Formats: sequence, C-alpha cells, structure tokens
Amino acid sequence: MSSLLLRLPEFTWVDLLDVLIVGFIIYQLLQFIRGTHAVQMALGGAVLVAFYWVSQLLNLETVNWILRTFLPYVVFGVIVIFQAEIRKVLAHLGKTPLFGFSKQRTEEVIDEVVLAATTLAAQRTGAIVVLERDMGLRSYIETGIALDALVTYDLLISIFNPGTPLHDGAAVIQGNRLAAAACFLPLTVNPELSRQLGSRHRAAIGLSEDTDAAVVVVSEETGTISLVFDGRIRRDFDGRGLKQTLLDLLEVTDREEGAPAAEDGAAVAAREK
Repeated sequence: MSSLLLRLPEFTWVDLLDVLIVGFIIYQLLQFIRGTHAVQMALGGAVLVAFYWVSQLLNLETVNWILRTFLPYVVFGVIVIFQAEIRKVLAHLGKTPLFGFSKQRTEEVIDEVVLAATTLAAQRTGAIVVLERDMGLRSYIETGIALDALVTYDLLISIFNPGTPLHDGAAVIQGNRLAAAACFLPLTVNPELSRQLGSRHRAAIGLSEDTDAAVVVVSEETGTISLVFDGRIRRDFDGRGLKQTLLDLLEVTDREEGAPAAEDGAAVAAREK
C-alpha cells in the first residue's frame, strides 16, 4: 500500500490551476443556461453519455455501436442549433468581473433608467423595467423580444411609447445590456395587496417573489414611480431617491444595515385603505 502511494503523481500548483480553470468554465456555463430550455438539452446529452458508458460496462455492443456512431453528429448538431447561444456564452465570459466590468458603467445604466422613469412618470406613461441581480432571468427574457442593446434613455422611452408593439410588457436589463422587451412576468397571488395596484405592480411583485430582481414600475394612472424587490414595494420615488436605492441594491448582494427597507403588501394595503 505504501509503495502504491509513493508511485502516485505529485499534485502541483499547475494541477490546482488546471482544476480551477475547468471549474470556472463549468460554473459560467451553468450560470448561463440556468432557467433556460438549454438545461433540458444538457440533461438529454448527459443521459446519452451515461448510456454510452453503461453500454461499455455491460458489453452492449449494438447500443454502444449506435451511440458511438451518432454521438459525433449530435455534437455537430448542437453547434449548429446553438451557434447564437455559443456566441453569447463567449460574450458573457468577457463581461465577468475577471475582465473588468466597471462600477462606472453600472451607474451609467442606472442613470439612463432613472431618467427614463422620471420622464415617463411626468407623461403618465406606464412602464416596468427589470434589473437582474444575482439570480438569472433567462426564462423570463425568452418570453419577450430579444434586443441585446445598450441601455439608453431614448431606447427605453421608445419601448414604452403606447404606439409601439413593445410597450405592453417588461424590459429586462442584464448587466449593462437591455436583454429583451415585451417580457411576460408572473402575477402575484398575495391576497393582502390593495386592489388599487394594477397589473404592472402585481407582475413586478410576482417576479420579485420568485427572484432577487429589482423592478422599477411607473404607474400610468397616477404617474408615481415604485421600486419592487424581495416581494415588497416602495412607492412615490423621485429621481434622486430612485438612483440611490438602485445603487444600493445592485452593488450590495446581501442587504446590510442602512439598506432601504421596503413595504410589504399588507403595509401598502393598510396605508391605502
């Protein structure tokens, strides 16, 4: 036994670096496909690989031959089908903190969102803007129209113009990109919410109950700006307060002392009655 241990290769820092790089790539890939239909595709591929190894262990020659013959074509098929997603994965890797996603860019995005929200509020134009935090929103993005554009005031105003096809739904922001518009969000089923809250506010609360996203809502009826997160809602924001609260939410993963406290549905209902 001791002689066997002496023959084992020495684990060096190069091996550790190798493991860390592979782990980082797998983590980024899982983060990217989380909440998408690609998860089912990945599970299907894993099942095929498992069948291949089982056929080898049990000497199932026919099954092994079929899988060995068709698996290379499956790989090429995946590359063709998911060529757009593969490009997005490479772009996503380039936007990780390792490659210098800057705080300044985040503040610019928030400035554009705040300016658009205050303008839409003054015009009594309804809007709902979702800002992704730690949890991926890919499954909600896929329900809308893909944009993958820079977040700008002009684009947001154009999207929520009542005369455009994209105004009915939510705009979802990932990092510094406007991922999609006209996205469908789940409505909350909280019975304690005030009936004065419309479908936009209920959709924002419903999304925040399932994810950690921050949602900016502009009321079409009153022109007020609300911010929804963690299943709760804060209302009557001005531009300065909205910007500071968004900065706090997007830059701090866990809420710390001094972070903004939100009103839950029951508190909103009690205050409005």
